[in-house]
Amino acid sequence: MRTPEIKKFILEHSNLFWYIPQEKKVDVSDEVLVETILNYGDKIDFIELVNLMGMNNAANSFFNSINTSERRRGNYSELTINYFTHVFNKYAH
Repeated sequence: MRTPEIKKFILEHSNLFWYIPQEKKVDVSDEVLVETILNYGDKIDFIELVNLMGMNNAANSFFNSINTSERRRGNYSELTINYFTHVFNKYAH
């Protein structure tokens, strides 16, 4: 179940979830939420996401997503994977 703060965050960044119907945006998985913010958000969006989810939860969602399959891994650019792998390895866990 989503917290009201995360629902509000998703709705405030609704334009980043352009490919998801409006009524389903607040129901996205943590993996989709993290993927969207890392791919389309900016530094402020990332910081706000980490403040809401926690660094470890964001890192777990990121690593679960890129390790699930090549198709899911392909949703991130190699630069994004490299950068956030370093960030999460340094600051999470």
